[in-house]
Formats: sequence, C-alpha cells, structure tokens
Amino acid sequence: MNKTEKYIHGFLAAIAVGILLTSCDAHIEFPDTTMQPCHILCTDGKVVTIDQCEEQGKSPIGVVFYVNQGGSEEHEGTGYAVYLWDIAPEMFADSLGVKQNTSASLTKYDGNGNTFAIYNTRDMGSPLADAVFAIWRYGQSAYIPSVAQMQLLYRAKASVNAYIKRCGGDPIPDEPDKCWYWTSTEVSGQESAKAWLYSLSSGAMQETPKDQAHKARPIITLYQ
Repeated sequence: MNKTEKYIHGFLAAIAVGILLTSCDAHIEFPDTTMQPCHILCTDGKVVTIDQCEEQGKSPIGVVFYVNQGGSEEHEGTGYAVYLWDIAPEMFADSLGVKQNTSASLTKYDGNGNTFAIYNTRDMGSPLADAVFAIWRYGQSAYIPSVAQMQLLYRAKASVNAYIKRCGGDPIPDEPDKCWYWTSTEVSGQESAKAWLYSLSSGAMQETPKDQAHKARPIITLYQ
C-alpha cells in the first residue's frame, strides 16, 4: 500500500468512526414492539399500547393481563387478554346430573378446553358457554377462564382496570355483591352438580350448583 492509498484508507476509516459516533450521540430509538401487560388487544388482532390504539383509531376488545415470558408449556400461546365486558348472568348448565368433562383441575390453565367441553356436552345445554361462543368474532376466540387463569386475572386487576375503563369496558368490581364470576372448572368429585365461582374482589372460591345464573368474564389466548 503506497502513501496515497494509506491516506485514503485512513480518511475513510475516520469518516466511518464519525458516523458511528454521530449515531450514538443522536440516541436513535426504535419502538419496542414486545407485548406487555396492559397493552390493548384490538379487533384486528393487533396488540398495541393504549396510545397507539387511540392514535391509530383502532377498536379495543381486551387488555393484556398476563404475558408468558418464559414460554411455559403450562400456558397456551404467548399471553392472555381479558375481554372488556362482562357476560350477563347465565347458568353453567341448564340441568344437573351430568358431568361436562372439564379437567376439574385447580392448577391447569385450560379454560379454552373446558369451555368447549361444557359447550359440547350431549344431553345437557350450557347457556353460559352459548353466551361466550356468541361473542366469537373478529377472529378472537374468547372463553371462560379456569380457576388458575382467574387467579392470574385477580392478581393483575389493579393494573388492568384503568385500561379497561379507558377503553370503555366494564371495570372488574370490588363490591362483594358484584364480584363473583363463573370459572369453567367443575368441582372435582362433584362434577355432575357443581362448578367453581371465583371472587375477583378477594380471590376466594365457592362451590356452586351449576343451574344457578352468574356472570362471567371471558379471556382470550394471544399468539403474538
């Protein structure tokens, strides 16, 4: 390499370093598109921040309350969103005496499978499952959460309620007479007669005859 070539090589290297330093000094930031709790699920299937939802004129349908950050196989998908609105009180089953084939597990995150099981039971109807299936639109498959999934929602309630309100949804209540919701989990050993109610005010559970009418709060599994 002659002197001229060395000079040109050094000059170009100096320009490259200068560009790198300028870029660092400018603090160019790229948007973080990672799904986070309290992000908003929209009717087009996108999960965005509340500000992006409003700025882009999207229609919200749920609020993210759990993100499966470790990729745990116990959970389907990458997280869960809570539907913005309650389902009006309905019976878990329109009669008693038949198991509806849920897992009856207090630890499984299997509300989706449970909801299909109670919907698909022969010789017995489920007004509750019918009501939840009726809101399946926009490609979002909402379902009745299991006991374990309700526990996740209960722990996140304080965080997500402000976003539910901002989206025009029904805030998760604290009042003792308004806080009880159906889970999709039957009571083990009494599956033909009872399922679990869950208090989103206190985290308490209550065995309840399936022919009683109570409200539900659907959730949605996310795949982002």
